[in-house]
Amino acid sequence: MMDDTHKHIVYLALGSNMGDRQAHLRRAINEIEKQVGYVVRQSAFHVTEPVGFQSENLFVNAAVCCHTELSPHELLVVTQRIERQLGRRRKSKNGIYHDRVIDIDILLYDDITVNDPDLIIPHPRMYERPFVMIPLNEILEKQTNP
Repeated sequence: MMDDTHKHIVYLALGSNMGDRQAHLRRAINEIEKQVGYVVRQSAFHVTEPVGFQSENLFVNAAVCCHTELSPHELLVVTQRIERQLGRRRKSKNGIYHDRVIDIDILLYDDITVNDPDLIIPHPRMYERPFVMIPLNEILEKQTNP
């Protein structure tokens, strides 16, 4: 139960397919806790094939649920800053994907919908991506258990 009515519940997807992938995810989760808000739940780490581009590097993916006081657009700015802090140098554009040290996507923010040029919530492709939905379902299910 949240005692502060200004807190929002957000779900984020994380992925890495370069270097020490699990360490990158752990560092990202630590930074999310510092810069976004309390991490309530975290999925297991899942090793997955790249989707949408060719790479010899497998991904490690996870999802987290956290409480935040940030607005959706502030959350976007902060998650992109965390990506840069952890070594991400370029974002995917126009459906062209690349290997990445870290990727953080906003999946859900409370029960709101955002449809702006720079931010769409719920994430528009999450339902067609098992590497997002499997970790997300792990932590969504935990929410309903006592």
